[in-house]
Amino acid sequence: MANRELSKYRVLFPIGAKLIIIIFILLLVSLGVLTVLVSVISTQDVRRTAEDNNFTVNRRAGSQAESLFRSIQSAVFMYLEIIDLDRGIANRNPDFDSYFFGRNRNIAAIGVRSGAAGWVVVPNDQFFIANNADGEGVNAWFSSNSGLFVPAEGKIRFFNASPDFRIPLVAMIFPRQGVRGTSPDAVVVLFSPEELSESFGTGANSSFMIDEDGELLIHSDGDLVFGGANFSALPVIKTMREEGDNNRQVSFTDAGGVDFFGAYYRIPGTDSVVITVIPHSAVFEAVRSITRQNIYLTVAVLFAAVLFVWFFSKTISTPVRALVDAALQIEQGEFGLTLEPGTRDEIGLLTESFGKMSSALGIFGRFTNKDIAVRAMKGEIKPGGLSRHATIFFSDIRGFTEKSENFTKKFGEEASARIVAWLNRYFTRMVDCVEKTNGVVDKFIGDAVMAHWGTAYTAGTPEEDAFNCVRAALMMRRALIELNTERGSRDDPEIRIGCGINTGVVTAGQIGSEQRMEYTAIGDPVNLASRTEALNKPLGTDILITEDTWNLAGDRFITEEMPPVTVKGKEKPVRLFAVVNFRDTEEGPRTLAEVRTLLGISAPDISKVDTDAEEKKYKIQGG
Repeated sequence: MANRELSKYRVLFPIGAKLIIIIFILLLVSLGVLTVLVSVISTQDVRRTAEDNNFTVNRRAGSQAESLFRSIQSAVFMYLEIIDLDRGIANRNPDFDSYFFGRNRNIAAIGVRSGAAGWVVVPNDQFFIANNADGEGVNAWFSSNSGLFVPAEGKIRFFNASPDFRIPLVAMIFPRQGVRGTSPDAVVVLFSPEELSESFGTGANSSFMIDEDGELLIHSDGDLVFGGANFSALPVIKTMREEGDNNRQVSFTDAGGVDFFGAYYRIPGTDSVVITVIPHSAVFEAVRSITRQNIYLTVAVLFAAVLFVWFFSKTISTPVRALVDAALQIEQGEFGLTLEPGTRDEIGLLTESFGKMSSALGIFGRFTNKDIAVRAMKGEIKPGGLSRHATIFFSDIRGFTEKSENFTKKFGEEASARIVAWLNRYFTRMVDCVEKTNGVVDKFIGDAVMAHWGTAYTAGTPEEDAFNCVRAALMMRRALIELNTERGSRDDPEIRIGCGINTGVVTAGQIGSEQRMEYTAIGDPVNLASRTEALNKPLGTDILITEDTWNLAGDRFITEEMPPVTVKGKEKPVRLFAVVNFRDTEEGPRTLAEVRTLLGISAPDISKVDTDAEEKKYKIQGG
């Protein structure tokens, strides 16, 4: 801010004067007042820390339980699918049962009810032997409780089986699509929750799991589980039902008058809830001990000191806290903040300057990849290059030059503004598809888009990154169809694009000069992805992937192999595949011919195609 602007902002109450008054008063009322303040602040900090820690433990316990349930469900689905493909569950191979239960030792039994055939129960005899339990009554247990085993649509239900078997057991009930178009099966899996019971009872925080009716499912105290305890009267559960949300941190008093911090977490897709509690006494005992030792020394001056400190601290702490919160939001990449100074002192001046800085950063964020910039600011992305097994994407608008010329002919001086608005609508849809699939938009090259997966972000494996990239391309196809439909009678032309995708090891990092850098990927896989995109037009396709990408994710899509292409710099012809649709969907095209009909692409005569008459980079093999 210039000196002229500074002079307009008058500081009525300098921070220095405030600090002098505070220090003077604190010295008068003695060091004991400061001790009390420290005790109060310590209590607040301990409470905040305890609540945050309890909430974190609760989320961790819920995520752990969810992971276990999904793992068991996936394993059982895989088991049932394999035996259905073989001889069916009624005539299954016992050797496969032994193999499955050998890999899933925590599963005690699997029951499947298929239509009028009734229940078919597959017990894990070794489980009951290892737990000194009677496994002979499993079939009878399924029969006697069959009325309870009604799966809920889209939700996993649970049932406490521990009282019946006298060992920790939970029944998980869920539906499964019937074989060959039959009605859905009901699947019940009996499994041991001991893995969760041990982790739930570790540390000062205690976690347990209940169903929607408050029936106890998992607890570190086996007596409560075997006794079929019900926790529906617990205040934290009443709060959960009243609020109707999925997770929350609360403070409550139980029926015995004991205060607790409690948190609940509804496990998505199930009727179960994980509760985590810790008594106040365990949290505040150390603070209370210190407070008792100091309270007698400071009672005489406590009231006056609290008034003074409260009065002066509010004028500083409130605006400073607002600035801290704003700084944290900017650190997370939220640049569009609105800050208004609430005081006429240096902090007010700082707040006004901070608001202007935030606005400037918001404008800056539109000219660069904001997420990459934020990660670089945090030190998560270091200068220099790193090898990454990434999937590279290029797209290009078909006939863009001709469309630009038509804009110029039709609108004259307004053509530039119309072209930019038209492109911005297009790029907005395309970037949204990239970001929703965990990709990074590298750059816009005229009307072309370059993006990559597995560089700055990764889904965990090259296979998942490749799948996300191809998924983004299919999302772009759908988005373009919607965009072209929405244009109605506007003068904007329809947009058709070609997408080229390749996977390989690239060098990714911040590249550029000391004055300007960008996060990008370079290497032969990038060049091949660009060349692959250029082949869409002569081959009559809109999404082409190379063999390297197809090997990682091809089994999850409907593809059609195109004639191999000889690429300059490659010893062997490159196999290319046209992407038709997701394999597991029944909507949309099922063949390349249907894709061409949907997008209005003419089928080419491959034998006459010359993909690069100028540089001869490609040559169609066969045809």
